[in-house]
Amino acid sequence: MNTIQKNSVVAVVELLALGSRKATKYISPTEVIKGTCRHRPRRGQRSVEIVLTIGKPNWGERQFIAAAKKAEEPFPIRRVQLKPWGKP
Repeated sequence: MNTIQKNSVVAVVELLALGSRKATKYISPTEVIKGTCRHRPRRGQRSVEIVLTIGKPNWGERQFIAAAKKAEEPFPIRRVQLKPWGKP
């Protein structure tokens, strides 16, 4: 794992610990680092369970990559994309 991936994994996990449901970092058009919290945080919860995925983008992420290419956004995309928790 190279330095870019290590820094990206740390950035994704830090944002998930702050309360987001899903965080995605786009490394290249063919590689993403995605972290997803498994459960909605409860009051008094002391731990967070995170699923980390490193690899090819899914359908929605490919749509975002196509839009980023059209807007001539350079890779790796600097900002981590966040998804909040849905309705309770």
